[in-house]
Amino acid sequence: MNKVLAVMAHPDDVDFWAAGTVALWTAAGAEVVYLLVTGGDAGGFEDGAARRDMAGRRREEQRRAATELGVRDVRFLEGFADGHVRVAEDLVREITRAIRDTRPDLLLTQSPSRAWHDIRLSHPDHLATGEATARAVYPFARNPFAFPELAAAGLPAFTVRELWLQGDPNPDHAVEVTDVWDRRARALAAHASQHPDLVAALARARREARATAQKWGLPGDALAEEFKRIPIPD
Repeated sequence: MNKVLAVMAHPDDVDFWAAGTVALWTAAGAEVVYLLVTGGDAGGFEDGAARRDMAGRRREEQRRAATELGVRDVRFLEGFADGHVRVAEDLVREITRAIRDTRPDLLLTQSPSRAWHDIRLSHPDHLATGEATARAVYPFARNPFAFPELAAAGLPAFTVRELWLQGDPNPDHAVEVTDVWDRRARALAAHASQHPDLVAALARARREARATAQKWGLPGDALAEEFKRIPIPD
């Protein structure tokens, strides 16, 4: 695996649920690219003047978090508002464009399936981003006749070989992230606008990662993240 594309709805989504895995990928030499659908302008807890450029602030927080994990290429789409992401042709086309441009071996995104056990995973923007990304992976990115304007712009068809979903209600794969937990914590801490109590947020993240490790039978004080892996056939 040489390249990974992570498509997420908001800044911080990848860091809440997959930052340890990303850190392991970059440590192994993979190039990871982030594509954020929105700037996260509806997030945060502050009011008044602090909200005037929330999207700009959150973009910068995402760049800092990415640096902690070894990710240097962070991209943001324009024209999609936090809280209003819909599965529509323009979004599918832009994700298809990113796939054909980056040509990843593996694509990480959010699950389009609602996870009732933890409603945080199933923000409507997450579900829409996951569904639009799944449509871009199959069939649009690999179909040479889909979105002909992309081919005309020098972006030929490309087939992603594996799709990973975070926040899926039926995960089938766990990644132990114990050795990179400090990097994961720093990435999460970079999103200061989203944490009224950073200590509590980090403690909760560790408890959840420990519970995931226990669920998958990992020993001792191991920490883990979980995903659903979907191989893409020819």
